[in-house]
Amino acid sequence: MPITLYANAKINWALNITGRRADGYHLLDMVMQTIDLCDELCFEPAGSLSLWEDGRESAGEDNLVIRAARALNRYAGTDFGARVTLKKRIPARAGLGGGSADCALALSALNELWRLELTRKELLAIGERLGADVPFCLTGGLARVSGIGERIAPAADAPRIPLVLARPGDGLSTAEVFALWDSGDFPAVTLDGAALIDAVARRDLVLADRLCANALTAPAVALMPQIGRCIAQMRALGAAAAFMTGSGSAVVGAFEDADAARSAAGHIPGAILTQTLPALAPGDLAGL
Repeated sequence: MPITLYANAKINWALNITGRRADGYHLLDMVMQTIDLCDELCFEPAGSLSLWEDGRESAGEDNLVIRAARALNRYAGTDFGARVTLKKRIPARAGLGGGSADCALALSALNELWRLELTRKELLAIGERLGADVPFCLTGGLARVSGIGERIAPAADAPRIPLVLARPGDGLSTAEVFALWDSGDFPAVTLDGAALIDAVARRDLVLADRLCANALTAPAVALMPQIGRCIAQMRALGAAAAFMTGSGSAVVGAFEDADAARSAAGHIPGAILTQTLPALAPGDLAGL
């Protein structure tokens, strides 16, 4: 029987790079939160693995949904198939974790569909090897995330905050932004993650704006100056906090109320009106 579920995007209130491992992975310190913007995925049993989008089968073996399915089969020693239909709503190359969210949902949904009975701890371990944002996307809510994304400290309180999202240009390559940061020509940032989480939890957006720090903003703006202009536009339209999420290019405006957010979104072509989520709702990813 088909299962239809929703993969929620995320934002980075902050992102700092604290080092680099010998294997090349960057060590990160981040404050992340789930938002209600989501992709829709339908999973149904099949004789082989396939992914369909816009009525066409995707041939990409590197797609994170297919990689998640193959990783589950390898881990469990099985060879199950599934037909996955994806309705994409989260913009790509935006720093919103759309691919990671789809991957995390595939791990949970196929674990259910195939009756593998893997624990959340096992799914997190598999997800860690697939992408830095996947473990958080399996967890959701508001959290401090560190290491290569595997260490997650959830916050007790995670309020709903109206957001406006804008993606300048056609997005950015995460690898290209990190590579430019690695050149060493950009200043370090200072992040007080505990204070930032407290400010977000209390909905003190003015303080949160002062505490937001993203080490990747400078290289992203160097590659795409429109990002800086978009952040300034968000502020001019009344955002209490405005910042780039992840490696970009999406810019987030956090507003005190929904009416202010709706008004601002009307002035930005292609803007997405959304909100943060306290946690993933039952029936979504966390409910599996």
